[in-house]
This record gives sequence, C-alpha cells and structure tokens, in this order.
Amino acid sequence: MLDLVQLRSFVMVAQTRSFTLSAERLSLGQSTVSQHIQRLERALRRRLIDRDTHAVRLTADGEALLPHARQLLSLERQAVAHFDGEGPRGTFRLGISEDLVSGQLPGLLEDFIADYPSVDLQLSVALSKTLAEMQDRGELDLVMAKRRIGEQRGQAIVREPLVWLASDPDAMLAKPRFR
Repeated sequence: MLDLVQLRSFVMVAQTRSFTLSAERLSLGQSTVSQHIQRLERALRRRLIDRDTHAVRLTADGEALLPHARQLLSLERQAVAHFDGEGPRGTFRLGISEDLVSGQLPGLLEDFIADYPSVDLQLSVALSKTLAEMQDRGELDLVMAKRRIGEQRGQAIVREPLVWLASDPDAMLAKPRFR
C-alpha cells in the first residue's frame, strides 16, 4: 500500500529537485524527507530518485510514478475538501499571458483545482494587452501578464531584465542596417 505522506514528500522532491527545499516547504526535517523516499522506494522495490552531491533527478520509475502520485494526492485533497463545507465556491476567472504559460503552471493549476474543487476555474490565455482589456470589461478576476516599465497597472511580482540579442554585436554597432 502507498503512503500518502511518503508520496507527498516524493512529489515535492520531484518539483523542487532538492531535499533541503522540500523539507522546508513541507515543514519537515531533511532526514525525514529522505526517510520517506527510502521507505517508498522499499515499498515499491524500485529506485525512484538518483541523487548525488550536485543534482537530484527522477529515475525512469520515478517519472512513471509521478503522475500517479499527483493524482492520489489530488484525490485526497478533493475528498477532504468535499467534507469541509467551509471552502470557497463559485467561479474564478484567471487570465495568463501566453509568455507565462510554461514550467510549473500546469502543476500549480492542478493543485488549485484539487485544493478548491467547488471553484470553477476558467482560464484565458492571451496577449497581455488583450487580458488587460478583458479585465477592464469585467471578464477576468485576476490577470498574470507582463507590463512595460513605468506602467502603473497591477502589482509587479517578478522583474525580468531587458536583453538585446544579435548574431555579431560588434558588426551591429560598426555598420547599422537601418536608415
């Protein structure tokens, strides 16, 4: 039988690629997270994680277990939320810029849906300008998008540097192609 506490540690290590960070996020000791992984590996009789001093990686068996572990944890959250009549209900309309749809977003959305099963999440993906217009019309509750320097709309949560790229920067400076 699979232990949900061990699976929770496994999923967190898979997400963070770090035993230390996983322990912090789960409010556990690093040795406890390590023990959870060892016990899970013993129960399945498979090595799930390769670790050395430089990196933490899932093995092929770890990759195969990950979607099942996420699904089991999601079902647990849904069951708990079902009997917790206090949770939020209704519709939440989220707009996300197409530039930001990558990386951890699918996992975050999956966790949101599992944590708030009574909330109907409606996701819109579009250009930042289009999302701002949709929010102005009252069509979105929250927008995660890029904004230009100096723009006052919203609250900045991440800053990215502006970088210019060229195949040969010296050639670009020596003889401009624009007139």
